[in-house]
Amino acid sequence: MLKTGFVKALGTMSGTSLDGVDAAVIETDGVTIKAFGTSDYRPYSAPEQLILRDHLGRWPEDGVSHAAKVVEDAHIAIMSSFADVDVAGFHGQTLAHDPGGRGTHQCGDGQRLADELGFPVIWDLRANDVAQGGQGAPLAPFYHFALAKWIGADTPVAFLNLGGVGNITWVDPKYDDPASDGALLAFDTGPANAPINDAMQERLGIGYDTEGQLAAQGTPEPDIIAAFLANPYFSRLPPKSLDRDEFVGLSAAVTGLSNADAIATLTKAVTESVAHAITQCPKIPARLLLCGGGRKNVTVMNELKAATGCDVIAVEDVGLDGDMLEAQAFAFLAVRAARGLPISAPKTTGVNRPTTGGRAAMPGDSVEMAPSRNLHPK
Repeated sequence: MLKTGFVKALGTMSGTSLDGVDAAVIETDGVTIKAFGTSDYRPYSAPEQLILRDHLGRWPEDGVSHAAKVVEDAHIAIMSSFADVDVAGFHGQTLAHDPGGRGTHQCGDGQRLADELGFPVIWDLRANDVAQGGQGAPLAPFYHFALAKWIGADTPVAFLNLGGVGNITWVDPKYDDPASDGALLAFDTGPANAPINDAMQERLGIGYDTEGQLAAQGTPEPDIIAAFLANPYFSRLPPKSLDRDEFVGLSAAVTGLSNADAIATLTKAVTESVAHAITQCPKIPARLLLCGGGRKNVTVMNELKAATGCDVIAVEDVGLDGDMLEAQAFAFLAVRAARGLPISAPKTTGVNRPTTGGRAAMPGDSVEMAPSRNLHPK
């Protein structure tokens, strides 16, 4: 399907914060990163966001055609501006996530994208992991491993992505293979931007708390934070993952607070959950590298420095693009999946063995990727 060696891969990401679609190109062979290419962003309009929010929690049989069209149209619009693409990784839009139950549902048809765009599209990348007993998330850790090598890390570091939900990847760069036992540990830390953004939209008609300015004016409610941290999720050992709306009780709990105190409390929940996650890592990382929209929240950054004791920096400080890192990850995973390489492992998603996955959509055709197999026997 792909030529050998390095290829130009386009990746996309439409996260649970529902703000829009990130798209980015990297040159990779699925193992190492050769170069970073161009990138772009296409926001969802207010009517599009309303449609997507209305479909959260729905499964394919629940009727999601309107949401699917929004997702596909937005992706086609942004992806069509990229030239000389060898393969694309299409994440879709997560509407429901229930590993161990109904599975995971990323809305959007990769075949329609391949037909419209004229190049191969690798999609539905989470389903096989869930089918093999994994959480289906997070999937970026194998890319984080490649990034740790690219930045020349020689001691354990952690990548913290603060999107709608927070997730952390602990990387030990002394290993050569991300599927090796001990190379990675990854899991969702807790809610991140989603409850803050939702509250800002509902209360003030604003999409997010710019630089954490409103949170800085408020006082967190300690009883709400204590009740939040008592959730059984935090006592579970990683790897583990969350649905966007798993902590709806937290949002309900701040209803009676002032705007500033509510946002301060939701922000404190983010940083306290990350601080707890650090204690579940094999070793305290030398650096905590922040990506996702949360790294632009000054209040979050300051609270993380105080709560974790780590050197907390934005990934830009090591030459990376925090806005596009997740999109780049799905470009990287598309190449790995197309070549039958694992994209998840027991310590990243809880899957029973290193596992590949996804579906390959060729213009005019659609095929399943190679079945899961133990590519890295212990």
